[in-house]
Amino acid sequence: MNSSTSWSTMMSEVVNYHAPFRVNQKVSSTSKSSSSQLKLHAAFNWRNINILEGASPSPCLHHPDTTNAMSVKKMNDDKAGSQAKEKVQALTENTFMDDAVDPIYQAKARILNNAIQEIGMGRYQWGLFVVTGFGWLADNLWPIVTGLILAPVVKEFGFLGPYLQLGQSVGLLVGAVFWGVGSDVWGRKISFNITLLITAIFAVAAGGSPNSVALCSLAAVWSIGVGGNLPVDSAIFLEFVPASHQYLLTVLSIWWAFGQLVGSLIAWPLIGNFSCELTGPSNCPRSANQGWRYFLFTMGGLMFLLWGIRFFVFKLHESPKYLMGRGRDEAAVEVVHRVAEHNGTTSTLSLEHLREVGLLSSEDSKELDTSAKGAVSRQLQKFDAGHVTSLFATRKLAYSTSLLITLWAFIGLAFPLYNAFVTYYLATRGADFGDGSLYITYRNQVILSVIGVPGALLAGYMVELPILGRRGTLAIFTALTGVFILVSTTARTSNALLGWNCAYSFTSNVMYGVLYAITPELFPTKDRGTGNAIVAAANRVFGIMAPIIALYADLTSSVPIFIAGAIFVVAGVIALLLPFESRGRASL
Repeated sequence: MNSSTSWSTMMSEVVNYHAPFRVNQKVSSTSKSSSSQLKLHAAFNWRNINILEGASPSPCLHHPDTTNAMSVKKMNDDKAGSQAKEKVQALTENTFMDDAVDPIYQAKARILNNAIQEIGMGRYQWGLFVVTGFGWLADNLWPIVTGLILAPVVKEFGFLGPYLQLGQSVGLLVGAVFWGVGSDVWGRKISFNITLLITAIFAVAAGGSPNSVALCSLAAVWSIGVGGNLPVDSAIFLEFVPASHQYLLTVLSIWWAFGQLVGSLIAWPLIGNFSCELTGPSNCPRSANQGWRYFLFTMGGLMFLLWGIRFFVFKLHESPKYLMGRGRDEAAVEVVHRVAEHNGTTSTLSLEHLREVGLLSSEDSKELDTSAKGAVSRQLQKFDAGHVTSLFATRKLAYSTSLLITLWAFIGLAFPLYNAFVTYYLATRGADFGDGSLYITYRNQVILSVIGVPGALLAGYMVELPILGRRGTLAIFTALTGVFILVSTTARTSNALLGWNCAYSFTSNVMYGVLYAITPELFPTKDRGTGNAIVAAANRVFGIMAPIIALYADLTSSVPIFIAGAIFVVAGVIALLLPFESRGRASL
């Protein structure tokens, strides 16, 4: 019995999936020789197997053709019962058509997907759900922090508040591009272990800022760390989670809601009790306005704690598909076995299963230059445009990537545009918000934060519904977010505004949960970090426009509010135009 037969038989017996697991064996490329295609076909002949829910594992080994016949027979026998059940299939098929992705890479990615599925959702993946969730938490927490400290720092330093938001937006842009692209160059692990540490160091330093220039500069630097979290963390989680549990990438957005909740709860006593009265005398000395500094020290300390858990408690392994894409098949197999061991199980994956498929184009043998110049040259070659051009390799893939960039850009502009203008707009329209005390302000902030938690859970459920999937859920809740922004302008009391904002908070949390999930799913692993970086960069670039507009535009104008709402509605329509639906499919 050879290892190839053992592997194929084992995979046909894996039945404890969230849904039936089917793989399309068709792999074609005009760029590869016919012998390579035959070799690929032979290696994956066993992938023509359908595993039905409730099927019993075969006690013996079968020839591939026999196994196929038995599978067909089983399908016919269970046809009546199967028709009564709605099945969501987890497919590791060629989502990116034509030659967008190297067929050898696709085949190896499928092998690794099957190996991860064989291991199942275990302790390692649940631990990863927590530590990558820290990235979601930080991504929403720090923009909230900037908003919460804005009023007291403007009172103390006497500068234009949008400059602080501008510094933050620039830092988020740099962080998204640098860490996202970098994760495709030097790996996910380095970026993952550094981003929270950068945020922690410079947030604590910002608490001692002597003036507005220092504060805005340090906010930009801590945001470089914040900006790298989602592009990197979403790639890491997606590349380790089994296809049957890929929907958890959407549920990860619950940490995003927790970030807002934590920031609001901690700011309430600190800023509320240790700040100058906003309606009091214009003089606001540092000694009477320590609340925002205490808040930054606390939030920075929290980041140190989360980084410590990531670095010292949880041992992150490099992504096996990243390693495979770099030609390091042996290291990829080793990681799979380490994850299996951590989960208390085993994997039958071996190096032979990857090597028998063939070599990636990047693995072609070349004479190695071992000089210092050669080492530097090899590192610089990693920063080529290949990761970008691969995202536009075919018309359909280019269309998908372009729509994702547009979605992120529109949402990046609409959110801060609304936040920058809505308060002034409502105040000039005769809105009576009653008690404007800090207590009411932070009470409302906490209520809005709590509302976001069930939104994340609902998103995880809806994206698995066949009638909606990722695209339908994203489209509906993006458009609804725009609708609630538009109707919020009718509020004339504090309670009315709170009600509309609760609806807006709920729908936007669902929207972001789906957006953060579908985006990395539509990028192949070897270019996922770069793809995430590009869409995040579009989001941050358009986000920079909002504070610039606020600096020079008439804040009492109603036009920006209606534009923000309309942008969300248009973005909802764009979501429906995405050519790929990733529900039930394993990412490559």
